Amino acid sequence: MAFSPVHPDAAVFTPPPAGIPTSTPATVDMLPPLPRPEDYHVSPAYGFLPSELPLQCLPDPVYDRWERIINNFQSLLLSKRLRTVIDKLPIIPATHLYTEAEWRRAYSILSFMAHGYIWGGEKPAERLPPSITYPLLQVSDHLEVPPVATYAAVCLWNYKPIFLSDELTLDNISTLVTFTGSLDEQWFYLVSVAIEARGGATIPLMLEAIQAARNGDVATVTARLRTVAEIIDELGSLLLRMYENCDPHVFYHRIRPFLAGSKNMKDAGLPHGVFYDDGSRNSSWRQYGGGSNAQSSLIQFFDIVLGVEHRPTGSKGAETSESEAEPGVAPKPRHNFIHEMRQYMPGPHRRFLQAVESVANIREFVEDHSRDRNLTIAYDACLAMLRALRDKHIQMVSRYIIVKSREARSVSRSRGPRSPDDAPARGRGIASISYKDNPDANGKPKKKMRGTGGTALIPFLKQARDETGEPAIDIWARKVLTGGRRSAADHEVAAESLRFGAEELDAGEPTIIGLAGSWSMETEGGGLCLY
Repeated sequence: MAFSPVHPDAAVFTPPPAGIPTSTPATVDMLPPLPRPEDYHVSPAYGFLPSELPLQCLPDPVYDRWERIINNFQSLLLSKRLRTVIDKLPIIPATHLYTEAEWRRAYSILSFMAHGYIWGGEKPAERLPPSITYPLLQVSDHLEVPPVATYAAVCLWNYKPIFLSDELTLDNISTLVTFTGSLDEQWFYLVSVAIEARGGATIPLMLEAIQAARNGDVATVTARLRTVAEIIDELGSLLLRMYENCDPHVFYHRIRPFLAGSKNMKDAGLPHGVFYDDGSRNSSWRQYGGGSNAQSSLIQFFDIVLGVEHRPTGSKGAETSESEAEPGVAPKPRHNFIHEMRQYMPGPHRRFLQAVESVANIREFVEDHSRDRNLTIAYDACLAMLRALRDKHIQMVSRYIIVKSREARSVSRSRGPRSPDDAPARGRGIASISYKDNPDANGKPKKKMRGTGGTALIPFLKQARDETGEPAIDIWARKVLTGGRRSAADHEVAAESLRFGAEELDAGEPTIIGLAGSWSMETEGGGLCLY
C-alpha cells in the first residue's frame, strides 16, 4: 500500500484550516498540552528507537575489558569460559559514561554478559558477581530500566545500519550483540527493530489527529487514520518476514533460554531468583521477567490512541466493572499486565505513554461523529489492521512456542521421570523443562484453574486480539473484528490441538509461558512478541 512519509522535522501539531470550528479558549486552557516526543527520547522519525544510532563501542578505554568480552562473547559461551573470565573482572563503575548513547551501550552489553553468566553453564548461576552487578545497577538506575536483558537492551539499543545513508529498513540493519552468533537470533531482533522503525511514523501522525480532533477537524483526523491503517498493515507484513531466517526449533531451544529472567524460574534451577551481589550489605535476591517484545511501547501506543482496552484473561467487560465488585473490595486492576510491562520500558517511554493517555480522544471523537462514513471506515480500518497484526502473532506463537513446547514435553516424557531435585542442565536448557500436567484425583490431566494457576497462552492472545475490535463503530465490522468469524490463526491452532490431542491444549500447557518461560500469564502475560 502507498503511504505518506512523515518528515522528521514536520510539526507535531497541525493548525485548523480556515472555517473549521475550534474549541473555546476556556476549553483549550483546560486541556493538557500534547506531549512532544523529543521530550521523552522518542524520535519523530523512528519512534522509540533512539534518535542517534547506538554506539558500537564505548569510547573510554576504561571499559575496554567489557568490550573485549563482547567481541569474544559467543566463543566464551560455547567453551564455558565466560563465568571464569567475568569472575576475574575488576569492578568498573559507570563514572566514565557521559552521553545517553554511552549509557545505553553499557546497559546493553552488561545485560548480555549478565544473562550469559546466569545461563551459560551446566546449571544456571544463582549469584551475579559484583563485577557485573555493581555497574549494571548504576546503569539501570540512570536509564530507569530493570537490571536484566529487556527489549530495549536486545532490540532498541542493539542494532546498526549497514549503509548510513539509507533508511532503517529490515534489509539495511544488522545486530550488534547476540548470544549465539546465529542468523536466527539476529533476525529475531532485527524484525522487531524494523517494526519499530516503520511504526515510528505513526506517532506524529496520531498526535496530529488528536490535535485535529480537539479542533473539530474531521477531514484531518480521517486522513491521519487512513495513513496509520496503511502503516500498521505494513507492520503485519514485516512480522511475517520472521519466517524467512528464524527457525522455530533454533529459536525455542537455542535463543529463548538465554533470554530467560529470574521470575517464576524455580523449575529451571532459580527457586529464589538471582542474588545480585554488588559487594555491599545491600545485596539481595531479585526476580525479574525475561526479555520480551511485550516490553515494546509501540503496540501499547496503538492501543492507547485508538481507545482499545484489555481485560484480565477469561473475563468479559461486565465481569470487571466496578459496579459488580464486592462491597468494600477494590476492583481488580483492568490493566495489570500492561502496567507490569511498562516497568520494563525505559523511563521516558513509560512517561510518554502516560502523557498520551491523558490526551487520547480519537475513539470518543469518532463515536461523536459516527454518521461520517469516511471517518468511521478509517477508524475501523486501523482496528482491523491492528487485529490482523495480533492474529499473525498468534500463528507465530503457535509455531515458535506452543508446538515446540509440546514437542519438547513429548520427548521429555519418552525419556522417563526425572528426580525432583535434578535441575535441568544448561545443555538442554529451560526449553526442555518437564512441566507437570496438574492431574485430578483420578490421575487424569485436568484443565488449569484461572487466576493464580496461570492462563493458557493462546486463549490470552485470542482475547487480546478480539478486544482490539470492540471499539469498532460499524456493527458488521465489530462482529467480524471481535471473533464473529474464525481466522487463519484460529484454524491453525485448532489443527495443532488435534495433532497433539484436544485435551492437551488446556491441560498440558505450562503454567509459566513466554519468550523465555518467565511470565506468569494471569498477571504478566507472555509470548513470542505479545503484540
